Amino acid sequence: MLTLMAWLSRRRLGTLHAWGALLGWLAYALSGTYRRRLRAHVALAGLGTEVRRQAVAETGRMVAELPWLWLRPIDRPLGAAVHWQGADLIEAALAEGRGLVLLTPHLGCFEVCAQAIAEHFGQRTRLTAMYRPARQPWLRTLEETARARPGLATAPAALAGVRQMIRALRRGEAVGLLPDQVPPEGMGVWAPFFGQPAYTMTLAARLVQQTGAALLLIWAERLPQGRGYLLRVSPPAQPLPTQVAGGGDDQALALACATTINREMERLIAQCPGQYLWGYLRYKQPRRVHAATGEEAPS
Repeated sequence: MLTLMAWLSRRRLGTLHAWGALLGWLAYALSGTYRRRLRAHVALAGLGTEVRRQAVAETGRMVAELPWLWLRPIDRPLGAAVHWQGADLIEAALAEGRGLVLLTPHLGCFEVCAQAIAEHFGQRTRLTAMYRPARQPWLRTLEETARARPGLATAPAALAGVRQMIRALRRGEAVGLLPDQVPPEGMGVWAPFFGQPAYTMTLAARLVQQTGAALLLIWAERLPQGRGYLLRVSPPAQPLPTQVAGGGDDQALALACATTINREMERLIAQCPGQYLWGYLRYKQPRRVHAATGEEAPS
């Protein structure tokens, strides 16, 4: 498998995207479970056939571009493959020196966001990105190698990773999260996402509240014909709540913040719904893990 990944990493991005579209349709045709889930999630969001068709192909492109991203030599920058819209917002937030939380949903090429930030702003700050280690040993090794780049650090989805991110923010650095990723049991609340309860992380809001960090949204649009990616940076449309009506408790505030963040993710997804990962198990039950390590806990 690693040999195949290495071979694919040397292909042109446009070629990989063309193959990826075919791969997406093959997966859609062969897996009834995946097909039903993708169709249900698109319908839940009130979207139609055209978005569903785009999502099938874009999901395949997402998979096919991973070797190009993960195995690209460190001395070969992304360069002209990345176009920025709103980079000045990151510049201004970093200049304040109070840390920066960057949120991106499973939209477009979310894998390129961390690399692009590290490459563009690595002289100013380091980005710490939270990730969930793969279960397969070979894939876990590949992920760790691919993400070990200058200006980029990784933090596991566990208490140790949370502490690592808090320390980074207090040093005035940046951290990145996928807030529509289902967190482990005990690290989220059930909040509406496209009208249906989804277990949603509370970490994103907690990082902002505990450190006073700035908050920005970012996502990378996959451009057609392998022309690269457009990174779109924007501020939230509404601030995170600091209190709830009637003086609710901490749990009520956590729910209000998670609901606000979900709305922000919905707003980003609406900009390019065909590139959202609708086949993701967004509404699943959270998994039990050891809090310190993030490893699966025994049933």
